[in-house]
Amino acid sequence: MSRRRPDDHAEGGERLDRAALDLDPESLALRLLSARLIVTGEDGVVVGGRIVETEAYLGGPDLAAHSRNERRTPRTEVMFGPAGVAYVFLVYGMHHCFNIVAAPEGRGTAVLVRALEPQVGLERMRERRPKCRRDAELAAGPGRLCTVLGIDRGHGGEDLVTSSRIRLESVADPEAWPVVRGPRVGVDYAGEWAAAPLRFRLEGHPSVSRPR
Repeated sequence: MSRRRPDDHAEGGERLDRAALDLDPESLALRLLSARLIVTGEDGVVVGGRIVETEAYLGGPDLAAHSRNERRTPRTEVMFGPAGVAYVFLVYGMHHCFNIVAAPEGRGTAVLVRALEPQVGLERMRERRPKCRRDAELAAGPGRLCTVLGIDRGHGGEDLVTSSRIRLESVADPEAWPVVRGPRVGVDYAGEWAAAPLRFRLEGHPSVSRPR
């Protein structure tokens, strides 16, 4: 964990533009690591932090993707649009998951943001997960991340390049972490695709998820 105080990150960095997000899903999953995800609530409270874990979904033959076999439904249609748009879905009827559409347009590719290092708005995050004992674990998992950031399906379709509610920032950070990749989590139904090494994380970071 960074030794700097979380509020040191509140000033913000350069917003990622369309070109920075118009990448294939694996490249985008890597690009998003260490970028900052910032969400502004309806009451003006800002929360966010550094992305530390992502998963790529390739569409088409990727049986773990909601858009597998080019399947287009009202829920997945946003995945076939331009890169940089939010795709939010509900799993198990209770946990929201935040994804970012990747390139190329029309292929149904996306990146799941799995975990984040809390840096901005910790007081609000703690209010949203009062039973969490460690700040580092407030957003350690896709459902937890959406809970503490206040993200739900109402944020689906937000263009992260222009949205006033959600933004991605590039942060110059001298504290570099090595990146490791491995199989995705919770997609056992996808057969051999479940073992595809499409999960990326900052090795040893205390805010990555802890799957069983």
